[in-house]
Amino acid sequence: MLCYIGIGSNLGDRKKHIESAIEKLKAIKGIEVKRVSNIYETDPVGGPRQGKYLNGALELETELEPRELLARLQAIENELGRKRLVKDAPRTIDLDILLYGCKKIDEPGLKVPHPRMREREFVMKPLKEIYAGI
Repeated sequence: MLCYIGIGSNLGDRKKHIESAIEKLKAIKGIEVKRVSNIYETDPVGGPRQGKYLNGALELETELEPRELLARLQAIENELGRKRLVKDAPRTIDLDILLYGCKKIDEPGLKVPHPRMREREFVMKPLKEIYAGI
């Protein structure tokens, strides 16, 4: 299944966190990272006062089902020190499923396509680079 992931960081060595997350994705059986967008520095949206983000998008080919993919993404976030204490708080790494093939998923904790992606230029700009269907 072809899917698209949003990636971002605004704590610590932002570039290193993004590179580490991509390497960890590449090491997972059943995931092939096909394309990586440019990485952009962006202003935060919502949440407490915080520094700028680095944001991008990834194209993956995966054999994993959506819930399993989400679990793997969250495991990478945890490995790279993400803490979920406050909504929209600063984070070492953020990995979101933006699109999972043509599937529409509306379950607790998993909504695909990502419900706010079209409202966020920091998601759409890198996604448009690697996905012609937008």
